Amino acid sequence: MSDDEDRESCSQLAIIREVYDSDTAHETFELELERALEKGVATIVIEPTPLGDETARWIAVGNCLHKTAVLAGFGAITSGLIWRETAYVCVPLGTLSLFCTGVYTASWQFDPCCKYQVEYDSGRLSRLPLQSLSSASPVVLVRRDDSRRKILHSCVSLVAFSYCMWRLYQMYK
Repeated sequence: MSDDEDRESCSQLAIIREVYDSDTAHETFELELERALEKGVATIVIEPTPLGDETARWIAVGNCLHKTAVLAGFGAITSGLIWRETAYVCVPLGTLSLFCTGVYTASWQFDPCCKYQVEYDSGRLSRLPLQSLSSASPVVLVRRDDSRRKILHSCVSLVAFSYCMWRLYQMYK
């Protein structure tokens, strides 16, 4: 392997190794992860189980907020079209969609971790050099482009909430 290929593969994969060589090992793991996230490394392998689990949970909560915003937004629009005489379903769903989008925007949008997803596909995992790790179940993060996803949930939430407010206006004018 040439030097250029070696440097490119290093920027494509970062391994946070579970080496407890001091009392501040956990902080060292967190700093290594933060550096890898900020560099935009394509694949990050996290050996320390507590850090991997915490990171996977953080990503799962962000994914849940995103999906809730989109589904509630579509639900608000659909329910508003089905039940035209009432807004009892439409408005709460539109508000929930906007709330989830707001929480995601405030807490996750600028976090470099939101650009990553936990990899579960065994086929893709088998192509990674995981046999040299000391951990039996490392968490593997893969960088994904999330710009379309952010645009989708922001647009759906704003359209749903605007539609609900218009429906309320129409009902009470």
